[in-house]
Amino acid sequence: MEIKNIRKLQNGSDVRGIAIAGVPGEPVNFTQEMVMKIAFSFAIWLENKLAKKAPLSIAVGRDSRISGPHFAQAVALGLVCKGNKVYQCGIATTPAMFMTTVDPVLNTDGAMMVTASHLPYNRNGLKFFTKEGGLNKEDIAEILELAETVETSFTPGGQAVDYDFIPSYAKNIVELIREKTKQEQPLAGSHIVVDAGNGAGGFFAEQVLQPLGADTKGSLYLDPDGNFPNHVPNPEDPQAIEHITKAVLDNQADMGIIFDTDVDRAAIIDEKGNAINRNGFIAFIASLLLKDYPGSTIVTDSITSTGLTEYIQNLGGKHHRFKRGYKNVINEAIRLNEAGIETHLAMETSGHGAIKENYFLDDGAHLVTLALIKFAELHQSGKPISSFLEGMKEPEEAKEIRFKIAVEDFKAYGAKVLEEFKIFAASQPGWTLVEPNYEGVRVSCDETAGNGWCLLRMSLHDPIMPLNIESDSVGGCEVIQTTLTEYLDQFGALKQ
Repeated sequence: MEIKNIRKLQNGSDVRGIAIAGVPGEPVNFTQEMVMKIAFSFAIWLENKLAKKAPLSIAVGRDSRISGPHFAQAVALGLVCKGNKVYQCGIATTPAMFMTTVDPVLNTDGAMMVTASHLPYNRNGLKFFTKEGGLNKEDIAEILELAETVETSFTPGGQAVDYDFIPSYAKNIVELIREKTKQEQPLAGSHIVVDAGNGAGGFFAEQVLQPLGADTKGSLYLDPDGNFPNHVPNPEDPQAIEHITKAVLDNQADMGIIFDTDVDRAAIIDEKGNAINRNGFIAFIASLLLKDYPGSTIVTDSITSTGLTEYIQNLGGKHHRFKRGYKNVINEAIRLNEAGIETHLAMETSGHGAIKENYFLDDGAHLVTLALIKFAELHQSGKPISSFLEGMKEPEEAKEIRFKIAVEDFKAYGAKVLEEFKIFAASQPGWTLVEPNYEGVRVSCDETAGNGWCLLRMSLHDPIMPLNIESDSVGGCEVIQTTLTEYLDQFGALKQ
């Protein structure tokens, strides 16, 4: 494999590729040699960023996937070769790796996480942090461009030491919950089950919930296993939700928690087995923050529902719907704050969520921490967690259709489709263009035209146009889709 292919591994603000052979049609394009050069280049980039020479201190963690040990070793080698001190944290979470940069003991200059999040076992990737947070896509492009051309060398003085950071990370979560609830064991008498999906989140049951007094019997897949033999570790995946829902009901638990592989995403399950994810999870976290910060703005991605907007507005908040992509949402919240618009939550329907008081860090464990603080209050008052979201209107129907763009210049083609769709939508009876709108074309459809909304947009990275439709009436999605189909049929390069 030619080293010049490194830049093709960029996926927004992450690096991702195929690390394990064996899946038909998916040849390996991400090797240990590449990882070592990327880590070496990150060290150079970090020196320039901080205007500081080696030795820098850098933490390295990994999730449970089977290529993780070798990739983490390659990362450490690249960093040590540049003369740096490396803390090898072993299996850890992505949020924990950022926390090493602000931890009073470690106080690292930067961190790297070896993870491909919820992707299949044969994939792997890299995430990068400084004390300012996760790197942006422009930073990643700079590092990968350097990695293709840099000549690696050896600087004396580098060293790698083992350092299990998760116990410290878990202890901080426990102390925060105790501080907010003013109780040593605020979860005493409760039964909470965790589904870690054989990823890095298994520590949460034993090191967080149990010290707080919760019974965690019936928790699932806490042991790391990079083959992910039970289900895809993804809080959005229907099969994954089915597993944690069954665990809640079988154990008559008060609450369920499910994490993705590297714990930057999460969802919760109420005592009835209903998933509080997507719009519901955003509503849950928004309601907690709006209590502390009345009138503030909540930033979400583009596909959130009108019911969520109404819920936020009814609580006195403002809903700012932005683009897909967790870094887009986070950066928009940071921009709004800098512009004087108070914003405390940036959250995607996928479960990625970042809070101002938590460094705007994409942190599933912190979202669950907030949920546990509220759960403790409800439980001690004899109220179930399902009571908290009463009044949140969910759509009767929702669907997503993904059209492939079968032309080479797919971005130009997609732009043409959207430009003409905007003109078409403005002319349809019962349809109103939603403004302001920051991604694709969003349309509100009145009761005569499907009683809902639709959004046609371009995928962030791929030759795909996703179409999202929601309706507050049974059969409404079909009404909206029929009008859309008649329009989209004229574009021969769009394939379902």
